Amino acid sequence: MKMVTIVYGTRPEAIKIAPVARLLSGEPDFDVRLVSTGQHRDMLHPVEELFELRPDVRFETMRKGQRLGELFGRVTTALDAELEENRPDVLIVHGDTSTAAAAALAGFHHQVPVAHLEAGLRSGDLSQPFPEEGNRVLISRITGLHLAPTTSSRENLRREGVPDSQIVVTGNTVIDAMKWASASAEAHPWPHGLEALNEPGRGRKLVLVTLHRRENIDSGIGKIADGLATLLRRHPELVLVLPLHGNPIVRQAVTEHLEGVPNALLVEPVDYLTMTKLLAESWLVITDSGGIQEEAPAFGVPVLVARETTERPEAIDAGVAELIGSDATRLVTRVEQFLADETAWSAMATAVSPFGDGRSAARVQRSALIH
Repeated sequence: MKMVTIVYGTRPEAIKIAPVARLLSGEPDFDVRLVSTGQHRDMLHPVEELFELRPDVRFETMRKGQRLGELFGRVTTALDAELEENRPDVLIVHGDTSTAAAAALAGFHHQVPVAHLEAGLRSGDLSQPFPEEGNRVLISRITGLHLAPTTSSRENLRREGVPDSQIVVTGNTVIDAMKWASASAEAHPWPHGLEALNEPGRGRKLVLVTLHRRENIDSGIGKIADGLATLLRRHPELVLVLPLHGNPIVRQAVTEHLEGVPNALLVEPVDYLTMTKLLAESWLVITDSGGIQEEAPAFGVPVLVARETTERPEAIDAGVAELIGSDATRLVTRVEQFLADETAWSAMATAVSPFGDGRSAARVQRSALIH
């Protein structure tokens, strides 16, 4: 029996490790230990409940207003003690968060082999996204098994000198999670703030927006929100749904431009089933986040990425997403092109998603057995 420790701390991590944890936990070849660092604390519990994730240990690493270095230090210290007491055969970390980088470093210090789920993503710019690009590059240097979601991610790793024997292309487990959840999402009721979506709207086009990136906080989010307000006033058939991020600076930048606009629904963060249902019913997604660039194309929803770079160029190459930066004029122009020319929208909506087939967790399982 192979002992496997899976570490997660944020909501996206929990979603993406859930298919792997569920599959490995049901197999006699694996003894699985789940460790939650609590990096997203309150946001984790609903996802854990939905996917029946029951961490064996839960750390409380978050402090109000703490700096990145403080968070990194707390996670590393907590994982150091955990690995001293419970030494696994392999340590699985996901993505590019402070939790993932700190856990990988703790594994390296204890000479525990590290498997990196969603390995090989690169924007090519250490400042965008920050600190995620730095985290993922750091993890790759101390990882023994790179579970790359796409062939492009594999090529990134090859260029950095990672041998083929340490790379497995698995697809992205977020597609596994989404397919599992979508069966329940359709019947899931709209939460408070979204009741208006129950009302039939002739010709209504739902636009889902998520904004929170650090590099956009200074002025980018305000510009994007201003462009969205312009679109909503010009086109009342658009209905915008924007779950507000917890960062008060982000909230202020958004509400300053969109609060009071009749066809803008600004709501508290939504649960995963609600987000899945929103994606399924959306006409367009506008985002500066990462995971939704993977999820929306699986529903045939075009994505406008409000960033200057993306570590998911496969979406751009496949024609399912487009970089528009934080320029309000560019945003307004592109959305109005979609409204005026349905073929331009349809070209992105019907393109094939490059991120997976829903069987990624099984490939991870096979890789964990072989390596």
